[in-house]
Parts: sequence; structure tokens; C-alpha cells
Amino acid sequence: MSEKKSNWTIIIVLIIAALGIGLIGGLWIGKKSPGEENEAANQQASAKQLYSCGMHPQIIQEGPGNCPICGMKLTPVKGTSVSAEAKPTGERKIKYWKSSMDPTYVSDKPGKDQMGMDLVPVYEDQVQQGAISIDPSTVQNMGVRTAMVEEKELSRTIRTVGTIDYNEELLYSVNTKISGWIEKLYVENTGDPVIKGQPLLEIYAPELVSTQQEYLTALKNFQQLKDSPYPETRNGAEELLLSTKQRLLYWDISEEQIDNLEKSGEVKKTMTLYSPATGIVTEKNVTAGASVDMGSELYKIADLSTVWIQAQIYEYELPYIKMGQTARIELSYFPGEMFEGKISYIYPYINEMTRDIKVRIELPNPDLAFKPQMYANVTIASDLPGKRLVIPEEAVIHTGKRDIVFVDAGGGKYSPREVITGVSGEGNVVEIKQGLMPDEMVVVSAQFMLDSESKTQEAIQKMLKNRDRELGSRVQESGARVKDQGSNTTTPSPTSEMQKQEEHKLSNMNMTPDKKVNSAKEVYTCPMDEHGHVLQIGPGNCPECGMKLVQITKTGRKVYTCPMEEHHNVLSDKPGKCPECGMELVPLK
Repeated sequence: MSEKKSNWTIIIVLIIAALGIGLIGGLWIGKKSPGEENEAANQQASAKQLYSCGMHPQIIQEGPGNCPICGMKLTPVKGTSVSAEAKPTGERKIKYWKSSMDPTYVSDKPGKDQMGMDLVPVYEDQVQQGAISIDPSTVQNMGVRTAMVEEKELSRTIRTVGTIDYNEELLYSVNTKISGWIEKLYVENTGDPVIKGQPLLEIYAPELVSTQQEYLTALKNFQQLKDSPYPETRNGAEELLLSTKQRLLYWDISEEQIDNLEKSGEVKKTMTLYSPATGIVTEKNVTAGASVDMGSELYKIADLSTVWIQAQIYEYELPYIKMGQTARIELSYFPGEMFEGKISYIYPYINEMTRDIKVRIELPNPDLAFKPQMYANVTIASDLPGKRLVIPEEAVIHTGKRDIVFVDAGGGKYSPREVITGVSGEGNVVEIKQGLMPDEMVVVSAQFMLDSESKTQEAIQKMLKNRDRELGSRVQESGARVKDQGSNTTTPSPTSEMQKQEEHKLSNMNMTPDKKVNSAKEVYTCPMDEHGHVLQIGPGNCPECGMKLVQITKTGRKVYTCPMEEHHNVLSDKPGKCPECGMELVPLK
């Protein structure tokens, strides 16, 4: 009995030993050598590298291979890879906040955008992933320079030209209100200076002579009847005298001349006309002995103590001009001297031919140094209210539809960002209304080369995303679901992928749950343009970027569906054909 137990003990020990040896051997066999591990890592890295055909750049794949069109060996695409960026570890840090609907609306703190929607965070790792990477030596060779986004007061200086003109408020015309003949001229030349009250000419008019006589007769009659006991008689004599005197005054006969007529009691053949203002005779239209008709203009007199400068500004400069603003004047007649005037009027119309607006500047001219029709250089400085966010003008790339700047994300990475610009100011700076925050760094030179590189990489990423969507499409032409490929499944060859793309063309299709869609308002999509293919019924989050989905009607995009009632679960962000029945998709309203 004891011998039997001993045999069983020996058997059990042998079994345990065999199991231990097998486990150790398996571990030793499964362990790879350092060389093998490095080779596996290199293969994995090479699989993440993108390769393209030099003859057919639309062919892009992960890992090396041959072009399915021409058979040439694919070459690696420099600076691009799929999932090459390491996933962030630890807590993600928010770089800034932005609007999900307006890419130019950014903020350094959470809140709501102009449409009342919540701002979404942009993390530092997202900025790094969306940026282009340039080698430091290449950056130096390209001559990349950066400048800081500053918040400061902005001033705008307008430089234009103008012409000196008469002050229209100080122009005077001397004419006669009665027909007659010029007996004598006291001012005989154009350009002669005159002072107010100075005699200009003597005129003989028969009607004026008879009126003088009537006045003397009325005066004598009034003196005789002024003490009459009858009020009617006394008042009548007085009214006749006043009406005759008023007629003389209307003919520009002065009070002094009428007093002399009363004192002398003699009718004069001629009467003298006097200057109504101090100034310069700019026009003389009369000669001695000439006959003149009622209303004839005899002289024009201009007071040049102040002059006007008529300057022209462009339409876009009008917001920086206001009444009472100081303008600096320079004239070639006075080299090195500067004069100051005030903007007295902004004309309310525009010149149809030159598309400019006239501005009137009033300038004192005590020494009569400024002559009408002189040219003048005009400078108008305007300080804009408040502090504004500004960057150098050369940092902005104008594409026509939008303005782009490149933000230095650090570590040799540069991220393109859309901005909204405002006014330009002194020092070649431009206001940034939306898109940047203070203390950020923007590229001010060689940004066009960065823009070219950014567009190249953007085009590659879009092609890759289209390919990935087609590879992951869940709908076949028959309407069946595409099964997920397991992790141990080998990657299809480029040729088979090209065939699938040609056969299915289903990258934009979405099969919705078994729920009827009544209107486009029920369909939600990602607010990011590059994720516009994400469509679903009801709210949720984008499966690609995690952003909150919005109604497709708010994005301005369209959604298409099959006109067949039984295929209402087919949705697409682009027109095409239904994968189930082949009918043309129609826009969902």
C-alpha cells in the first residue's frame, strides 16, 4: 500500500515539472531579440509614413508599395504621416476658445459667440496637430520672422492734395439798380485793393435826378405842414417824405448823401456808389462813359482775409474725417513751413468720375500770402477711439474671400488662422477685429511659402479622409452593411482599394436608424467643414472631433436623401445616387 502511494507521488511531481518547463520554454520562445523589436518598430513607423506616386500624386497610401496605375515605386511624402502625433498624456490644456460656427471668433475664456452659441475649447494638442511643422534650419533659410499681437491705440493719417479757393461767404457783387451812364471811375483796374466805404464810381441817371427833386419838394412840404392842427395832413406829408427817401436808399444812395442833399437843397447830376466791403477787385465790367442797364454787375470784390482749401479724399477715408478736425497745410511757395486750418464742411455728394469726396478747409490769410488756385499738400491726422488689437499689415494674406495669418504655435510649428481685419493705421499696422488674441505671435515674412505648404498638406489630409470614409463605409450598393475589418486582418492592397472606390462611391452616404426624416431641421451635422459628411437624426457629438453637432440648416449646407419612401434612411451631404435603388438623391427641405 505504501509502495502504491509512493508511485502516485512520483507521477504528480513529474507532471508539475513538465508544466513548469513548458511555460518557461514558451516565454523564451515568445520573447523577441532587441534586433527583432527594432525591426518591428521600424515596420510600424514605416506603415504610418505616407507614400505617393511621383507621376500620379492622387495615389496616397500608408507604407511603401507600387503605383496601381503606372507600377512605379511609391516615394515617401515628406513631413506627413497618419497618427504620427503622440496622443496627449495627462490633463489637456486649453489654448483658447472659439465659435463652432465662425472660425474667426476666438476668446481667451469661455462664453458665447455672436450667434448665442457656446464657445468650444481648442486644446494645445489640437493646435499642434493642425499646424505645419518646419525644420528649424529650414525656418532660418526661409527668413521667417514673427511679431507679437499688440493691443494699443491706433491712429490714421490721410494725405491728399487741395486747391486754394475764395471764401464764398466773403464774395461781394457791385451792381446798379437803375439805368444810366458812368460819368467817372475811381477804381479802374482789376486786382486793386479797396476798403469798405471807398468810392467806386459816379453814375448819371435821369430817374435818380427826378427822385432827388421829389425828395426836396416832399421835404419842403413836410416842414410847412408838420405843425398843422390836422393830423391827416401832417401824416400825409410825412409819409410822402419817407417813401421818397426810401426809394433813394433802395438805389444804394447812402444816408450821408441824403443828408448832404437836405443841407444843400441842390439836385446833383450824378450820385456816387461806394464799396460794400474791404477786399480785392476780382472782376471789373465797366468803363467810363459806358451806359449800364438796371441790374448790370459792375465789380466783383473778394475778401481774402480767410481762404478755403478744397481737398479730395477717397470713399474709404470718409470715416476718419469729421467737422472741426485740424488739417496741416504745406505749400511749395513756403518750403519747410507748416500751416494749420480747420475742416469746416464735408460735401454731401461724391464725384461720379473720380469717386472722391470734397472736403472744405478754412485757413486764415492775414497777410494775403495764400493766393487762390494755389496747390497745397494736406495732411489730416485722426486718432481712433479706444485700444485695438493690431498686427503688421504684411502678416495678412489676402485671398479675396478671407484673410489668413500664420500663428507661431511653438516648436517650429505654424498654424493658419482666419481673421477679420479692420482699419489700417500708422506704422503699417492693421486692426484685427476677430481671429487673434493679445500676445500671440504671427508670421510677418515668408508666410506665402508656409501657406503653400499648408495647402499641400491640407489637400493630402482631405484625400486621406475621403479614402478612410470610403474604406469605413457601412453601405454597399446592395444596401448591406460593411463588416468591420479585424485588427489581425491584413491591409488591402492599393489596387483593391482603388477598385472599391470606383465600385461603390459611397463615401458621403449615411444610413440612419429606422426612423423617418420629415425635414432637414431634424438632421444634425458637425460644424467643422471637413466633417460635413457626419450626419445623423437628432443632436449628439461628432465621432471624429467630439464637437457638439448642430442643425444642418444653421450651417448653410444641404442634405440629400432618396425620393423613395422605403429608402428614407439614406442621407448624404452631396448629390449622388441612392445605394439601394440607384435613383438620384434629392435635397431634403
